[in-house]
Order: sequence, then structure tokens, then C-alpha cells
Amino acid sequence: MPILAENVMETHVLTVSPETPLGDVQRLFVEEGIHGAPVVDDDGGVVGVVTTADLLRASEEERDTAVVDTDYFRSDLEFSGPDFASFPEDFQDRLSQRTVSEVMTREAVTVPRDMPVPRVAATLLQHRVHRVLVVDDQNALVGVVSSFDLLACLEKGGV
Repeated sequence: MPILAENVMETHVLTVSPETPLGDVQRLFVEEGIHGAPVVDDDGGVVGVVTTADLLRASEEERDTAVVDTDYFRSDLEFSGPDFASFPEDFQDRLSQRTVSEVMTREAVTVPRDMPVPRVAATLLQHRVHRVLVVDDQNALVGVVSSFDLLACLEKGGV
């Protein structure tokens, strides 16, 4: 009998909603020591994934617009430039106003719970990712299989 995704998946999965502020996601990642989270709708359906790379990209976008933004009153005065002292606070305010839906990857890699483990491994390789989301027939999240889960399965001689 083949070992399936549901046999090796992690079922305790931290998720976020599309409306979650990016500041909350960053805190969640730091507090839990994770690098990504599935994004689910109110019904538990997978709508995407958000990762530290998405947060870094959003931070870069906000930093870049804060640095080149010339809408400061002081910039209209002769011999005066933007108020650089306000950038950190402005940056944090602008970043906290952004939500997951603005930066998430909408093409989450998913597999059904009854997919055999070798096919799960092939999916990881094909998409060049380290984890896949396991979904049921209604696209609701039921777990996650990571490359570490597959290595643990190999170590136990399961495959």
C-alpha cells in the first residue's frame, strides 16, 4: 500500500487571511520561526501563499517609494529636501497599511491528500519549492508536506 500525502503531512498549519496586515504576518513569522503561510478564505479554501520573500519585496517597494517620494512640503522650499527623520515612521505606517492580498503569491502549489509520496516529491522538484499545500476535494487546506517531511519518511524507510 503506497504512502500518501495525508500520511506524512503536518496538520497543525498556521494560516493567514487575505486581509491580514503585513505587520501581523511579519510578527507571526518571527514568533513562530516560519518562512511562509498559506492564505485561506473564510471557508478555509486556499487562495495563495505568503512568504518572507513576499514581505521583503513589499518592504523594498515601500522603501523605494519613501525615498523617491517628493510629495513632502519641505521639498517645495528652496534649499530643502525631504524630511529624512520621518522616513522610518512613514515607512512603518505605509507597510502596516498593506495586506496579504497585495503581496501574496496566488499560484499556490497544491496536491490532493491521496497523492502518493513519490508524486509529491516530483511536484516539489517540478515547481522548485520546499513545501506543498495539501487540499481536500473542495480546495480546503488540510495540511502541508515539506521536503523535511519527505526526508523523515525516507529515513524511516517508508518509501
